[in-house]
Amino acid sequence: MYGLQENLESISITFMSESNLQKATVGGGCFWCLEAVYQQVRGVVHVESGYAGGQTLNPNYDAVCTGQTGHAEVVRIEFDADVLTYRKILEIFFAIHDPTTLNRQGNDIGSQYRSVIYAHDQEQRMIAQNIIEQLTQENIFDQPIVTELADLPTYYRAEDYHQNYFNNHPDQGYCAFVVSPKVSKFRKQFSELLN
Repeated sequence: MYGLQENLESISITFMSESNLQKATVGGGCFWCLEAVYQQVRGVVHVESGYAGGQTLNPNYDAVCTGQTGHAEVVRIEFDADVLTYRKILEIFFAIHDPTTLNRQGNDIGSQYRSVIYAHDQEQRMIAQNIIEQLTQENIFDQPIVTELADLPTYYRAEDYHQNYFNNHPDQGYCAFVVSPKVSKFRKQFSELLN
C-alpha cells in the first residue's frame, strides 16, 4: 500500500509541475467583482486583487481611490492554459463589465475603475486586439468599446483585506448589491465553466 501511495504522490507532483500555468491581468471596475467571478472559473488556479498602470510607487487603496495615482484596480489571474484559454478569460471579462463606459462602472467613477487589459506578452496582446475587433464588428455593444490595451506595467498586490473579499463579506452592502449580481450573471452565462 505504501508503494501505491508513493506512486500516486509522484504522479500528482509530475502533473502539477507540467501544467501550463499562465497569468492574465485585467481591470473592469471594482476588483472585488472580477475576483469573485474568476474564482469560480474552472482552470483558474489563483486570483489576486491589485493595482497597475499608474505612476505612484507602492500605492495603497486610499491613494488609488483618489484617482490621482493613475493606477487601475485590477485582478491578476493565474490559470492552467491546458484547461482554460486566455481568449475565454477575455470573453468572460467582456461579459461581466461594461467596456463602453470611460473611467466608470455603474456608480464607481474614476480612472481607477477603467476597463483595461494588460498583456503579459505579444500573444496576449494579439488575442485581446482580435476579440475587441470581433466584438466591434459584430456590434455586440451599443457604444464603442473604450477598453485600454497596454503592455503589463508594474503590478502591486492590494492589501490583504481586499483579497477574497466577496467570499469573506458576502452580506456587506456593496457585495450584496453589486458583486453578487455579477457573479449570478456569470454563473448563468458561463455555466459550463464553473468549478
